[in-house]
Amino acid sequence: MRLEYAEGATPLDPDTIAGLIPTLALQAELNAFEAENISMAVQWAKRARGIDRDVLQVTSLRKLHQRMFSLTWQWAGQFRRVQTNIGVSAEKIPMRLEQLCGNVRYQKDNNVFPWKEMAVRFHHELVLIHPFPNGNGRHARLATDLLLERNGQPRFTWGSSSLTESTDVRREYIDALREADQGSIERLSRFVRT
Repeated sequence: MRLEYAEGATPLDPDTIAGLIPTLALQAELNAFEAENISMAVQWAKRARGIDRDVLQVTSLRKLHQRMFSLTWQWAGQFRRVQTNIGVSAEKIPMRLEQLCGNVRYQKDNNVFPWKEMAVRFHHELVLIHPFPNGNGRHARLATDLLLERNGQPRFTWGSSSLTESTDVRREYIDALREADQGSIERLSRFVRT
C-alpha cells in the first residue's frame, strides 16, 4: 500500500503498516475505511456504560482507540512501542496518560479552569503524548468531545471541516497545536470553536 501523509501526520513504520487488516491499495481507500470504523465507534460511545463512559480513565482511552480502529489495524488500542516524530518516549506513555487523566479529574472536580480551556488542554496533552501508532489526533478529538458532552458541555467544531486531508483548515489546526506545544493555547482555543 502506498501511503500519502497529510501535513503533521505521523509516518507509519513498516511493522505498523503490516498490522493493516483489510486489503487496500490507495490512501483514499484507507481513509474511507477508517472513517467507517470511527463512525461505528461513535455509535458505540453513545451507548457505553460504566467505566467505558469515563474518558478520564486510561483503560477507557485505550478502549476508545480500539473501537475506532479495530476493523482497520491489528494493533488498535495498543500503545506504540517505537519513537515517532512527536510524542513522549514509548515507555512513558502509561504514566503520562495516568497523570493527564488524574490532572483533568482534579481540574474538573475543583473548577480549576472553565470547561473550554480544560478541554483544550486535555486535547493538546493527549495529542502531545501521542500514545498510539496512528489515529492520535482523531482519537484525541473524539475523547475531548466525549468529555465535554458527558459533562453537559457542547462539543467542539474543530474548524468545521475534515482534518484528515491536507487543507488550510488542517494547517491551522497543526499550527495551533505547535503553538500549544510552546505554551500558548490561545490559537487552539479559537480553532476548536470555528
